[in-house]
Amino acid sequence: MAEMLQLDFMRRALLAAVLVGMVAPVIGTFLVQRRLALLGDGIGHVALTGVALGFLTSTSPVATAAVVAAVGAGLIELVRVRARTSGDVALALLFYGGIAGGVLLIGLAPGTTTATLTAYLFGSVSTVTGGDIVLVAVLAALVLGTVGYFGRELFVLCQDEEVARAHGLPVRLLSLVIAITAALTVVLAMRVVGVLLVSALMVVPVAAAQQLSRSFKVTLALAVVIGTASALGGLSTAYYADVAPGAAIVLLTLAVFAIAVGAGYLLRGARGLGGRPRGGGEADAPDTIPQTEQGGVAR
Repeated sequence: MAEMLQLDFMRRALLAAVLVGMVAPVIGTFLVQRRLALLGDGIGHVALTGVALGFLTSTSPVATAAVVAAVGAGLIELVRVRARTSGDVALALLFYGGIAGGVLLIGLAPGTTTATLTAYLFGSVSTVTGGDIVLVAVLAALVLGTVGYFGRELFVLCQDEEVARAHGLPVRLLSLVIAITAALTVVLAMRVVGVLLVSALMVVPVAAAQQLSRSFKVTLALAVVIGTASALGGLSTAYYADVAPGAAIVLLTLAVFAIAVGAGYLLRGARGLGGRPRGGGEADAPDTIPQTEQGGVAR
C-alpha cells in the first residue's frame, strides 16, 4: 500500500475508489428495495452518449455524461409514468437508445480511439485527473446530500408506493429523485469501474449486506462498508496483479457476496430464522410511520 501511495495517479485513483465505494451502495440500496436493480445498467448506456458528446464538443466527458444521464433518467421515469409503459420496457428503451447514441457520436467525435472508449466502458482509474476528482467529489456530495434530505420519504416510497401516496408524499417527484441520483452515481463511478460494470457496484454490495441483516439501516451501512472495501481491495489487486481495475473490483465484490451467502445461512440457522426474509425486505417497514400535523411523513 505504501508503494501505491507514493504515486500521484494512484492517490487520485484510491480517492476516487473510496468515493465510489461509499456512494454507489447508498443509492443502490433504494434501487434494490424498489426492484429497480437494472436501472443502473440502463443509465450507464445513456451516460455513454454523454461521454461521446463530451468528446464531440471538446468539453469534459464526465460533465456532459452527468447532464445527459440525469436528463435520460428523468425522461425514462416520465415515459414509465405518463405513457404507462412497464418498467422493463422503459429500461429497454434506455438501453437501446443510450448505446446507439453513444456509438453514433463516438464515430463522429474527432480524435477518439478504441482505448479512449474502453476506458469509459470498463473503467480506467489510472487516468483520473485532479479535475475529475473535484467533479466526482461534487457529484458524491450531491448524491449523499439528496439521500440524506429525502431519506425517510424514499424509504417509505421504496417499501410501498401506495402507502407513500396515502401519506401525501409526492411519489412522482421522489421517483424522479431516485432516478436522477442514480444517474449521478453512475457518472460518479464510471471512471472507476466503467459504465458497463457500474451497476454491479450499486447492487452487489447491497445483495451481500441483505444476507447478513434484516434491518434497512444496517443493510445500508454494511453495503457501504462492503462497497468501499471492495473498491479499495480491487484497486490494490489490479495494481499488483496488473489487471483491469473495474473487473477486479466487481469480481471481489461478487466474492464477498458469495461469502456473505454462506455466513448468512449460518447466522439464520443459528438464530432459527432459516425461513424468514432477508435484510432490506418489507419486514423492515415500521408498524407506524411518524407524521406531521398535515399528514405528511415526519423527518
